[in-house]
Amino acid sequence: MLATLGFLTLGTFMVLVMRRYATAFVAIITAPVLFAVIAGRGADLGDMAMAGIETVAPTAVLLLFAVLYFGVMMDAKLFDPISNGIIRLSQGDPVRICVGTAVLALLVALDGDGTTSYMIICSAFLPIYRRIGMNPLVIATIATMALGAISGSTPWGGAATRAISVLHLDATTYFTPLIPSLLLTSALIIVVAYLLGRGQRKRIDDAVLAEVSRELREQRTDVEARGWRLWFNAALTVLLLVLLVLGVAELVTLFMAGFVIALLANHPKLAEQGEVIRKHAANAVPVVILVLGAGIFTGILSETGMVDAMARTLLAAVPDSLGNLIPLFTALIGLPLSFFMSNDAYFFGILPVLAESASHHGIPAYEIARAGVVGQMLHSIGPASAPLWVLLGLIGKDIGELQRFALLRVAVVSLGMVGCTVLTGAITLT
Repeated sequence: MLATLGFLTLGTFMVLVMRRYATAFVAIITAPVLFAVIAGRGADLGDMAMAGIETVAPTAVLLLFAVLYFGVMMDAKLFDPISNGIIRLSQGDPVRICVGTAVLALLVALDGDGTTSYMIICSAFLPIYRRIGMNPLVIATIATMALGAISGSTPWGGAATRAISVLHLDATTYFTPLIPSLLLTSALIIVVAYLLGRGQRKRIDDAVLAEVSRELREQRTDVEARGWRLWFNAALTVLLLVLLVLGVAELVTLFMAGFVIALLANHPKLAEQGEVIRKHAANAVPVVILVLGAGIFTGILSETGMVDAMARTLLAAVPDSLGNLIPLFTALIGLPLSFFMSNDAYFFGILPVLAESASHHGIPAYEIARAGVVGQMLHSIGPASAPLWVLLGLIGKDIGELQRFALLRVAVVSLGMVGCTVLTGAITLT
């Protein structure tokens, strides 16, 4: 009975979200409340909801301050000197331009916001793509892979935030083992960018390349002086990432302190500080309340016993001899599911059931969370990815053109990321 109600809860939530009958926040609360009442647990809804909220509160706070911190860094144009330098170093060579696009895309994807990342990448590189005559689908392919790999995996990115909150995980414990596989995947993305650049070089007239190279050499190479703040922001960001890797403190503590320091350094005036917070809170609040909604969702499903009942049902269909492969299965099945489904439906509807099933084989939920984010590169070119539509508007192409050009390449790199997570031990097979 409980298993049936649990699956009906997931199904109702996914239908509401995928058919756009309700927003994710409304659906993620309405569905479990409805079936908890049917299960006769209506009187306990308050306690169950609070139990779930308590587990996701640290993640919600982390996300809030991470978005605010990177918002300040973007306002300060931290990455502008990098993008300008990359364009000058490219010397009009399509191969160097594509590799430079990948490097910048991987860096700005740390922001965690897809729309912002695409706007920065396109504003920096799209003019030179058009000047040379390079296919704009190349910049879109590279940008979506970078965003899917980095933003999709970092604890302050949307996908990983959902996984961490719905599985009640510690962000640092989740993320640190994933860093080596992300470095390898980033290298793989750069290799693909190199190959794309070689393909573009063959189709462009040498005379055009020579002319653009001359124009770039004649351009002024001085960078707009930004004073000491540019170096301070760069040092602060590097320090923050180093402390994160070393595990000196909790992520939420690091980002809270980092944001306060960045805000005081870049906006010393009181009026400016309030304006910056109001500006970037508009991006953070919708995701934060979704995380709190996820806490209510999982709290009700867990406290009613629905998750355990669903896991036992699924577990009965998995031979004991194959139970150790659940993380790999999660990563592989997540590729097509992430492409077609919204992140809300996948991470809130499917991942918790897989994690509960894995727990019966002694597999920690952390591995399921890491496996679950592997499909984000394919999600980034799928119809459920909202930032994709912004990117398509920037390059003037439709989704069919992008998918025909990018799908095979992104799928290969996604499989490569699966291999990297296994190779580095982020997910295990034993």
